Amino acid sequence: MWALPGDTRKRALVLVENLSVPFDRRVWQECTTLRDAGWEVHVICPQGTKRDTEPEAVIDDVNIHRYPLRAAVGGPAGYLAEYGTALWHTFRLARRLGRFDVVHACNPPDLLFLVARRLKRRGARFVFDQHDLVPELYLSRFGRGKDLLYRAVCALERLTYRAADVVIATNESYREVALSRGDKRPEDVFVVRSAPAVERFHEVPAEPELKRGKPYLLCYLGVMGPQDGVDYALRSLVALRDGLGRHDWHAVFVGSGDTFAEMVDLAFRLGLSDRVEFTGRVPDEDLLRYLSTSDVCLSPDPFNPLNDVSTMNKVMEYMAMSRPIVSFDLREARVSAGDAAVYAPANDELEFAKLIDRLLDDPDERRRMGETGRARVSGPLSWSRSQESLLAAYARALS
Repeated sequence: MWALPGDTRKRALVLVENLSVPFDRRVWQECTTLRDAGWEVHVICPQGTKRDTEPEAVIDDVNIHRYPLRAAVGGPAGYLAEYGTALWHTFRLARRLGRFDVVHACNPPDLLFLVARRLKRRGARFVFDQHDLVPELYLSRFGRGKDLLYRAVCALERLTYRAADVVIATNESYREVALSRGDKRPEDVFVVRSAPAVERFHEVPAEPELKRGKPYLLCYLGVMGPQDGVDYALRSLVALRDGLGRHDWHAVFVGSGDTFAEMVDLAFRLGLSDRVEFTGRVPDEDLLRYLSTSDVCLSPDPFNPLNDVSTMNKVMEYMAMSRPIVSFDLREARVSAGDAAVYAPANDELEFAKLIDRLLDDPDERRRMGETGRARVSGPLSWSRSQESLLAAYARALS
């Protein structure tokens, strides 16, 4: 929906680098919320590889402008190349789109403030949507806390906070960082939790053939990066099979990411190839099939500086599908899931396996946990609550 002469709607420009839109579900929900509130919404983001491939698209009255981008390879140097390319394209596209009332930048990386700062000189307000704590992300991926690049990402985060008129945090832990490390005023920081649209996540009839002849199906859904713990899940499955002597399960890992090929290879080396399936990214209808058939869902994110304070989308989506969850004991995992999950001591793969074993033997507990999770994402953690906070953040930016 392009702006027409005399159009008096407020205009918002949403900047995203690490996923295409509408594949990025959080960003898409934010865009449609703004659209429904009367905003003209534009998005600049990368093109996808199998979906979201068109350079220009208007989807449900949201205007999307995409650029080609090759994902990083080769460690920090690869990310510098990726981010440099993304920044150039974002500047290029923003320049031709004209003036905006709000520029809404979603990290990572903490570089998009450079685009926002230019648009602020033309009257825009800057809303910083902090999806990740990039210094903690760097430590979790590369483990180096005193090198030049770590100091650089800390400096970029400070500059982003300084440029932002309003900060959107995904949870209270991130909000505390914005207040303390970012030196933001409490009235300028809003919590907009990531929450699934519950109408999108609905059970479909279970398909026993997905269990590959076994009584139980274990399911992992999500990104497969260095900090996401798929390797912990695989080693826990070895402990379940060999240490606990349990063989009545099949496991499916749905999703992709930087370490996808490495995880497939690890499963082979661990002797799990006959009982572990990697699907890659799948359409929504297949995702619902796997989750509806699963008996226990896995959230194996290990304890590290980032994961402990981050809200995991997979946990929210498991709960939306009324599935019981096994997780490591992380601060924000407990805030999200509460009694919808059981928690193994941080990074303890054997205890993680024991919890899977316990839940498989207790169908009543699995059902209770599933009902608890669904109630949480339909009530106190629902997207409708987050919508209110998002619109309040925009009102504050404009004030």
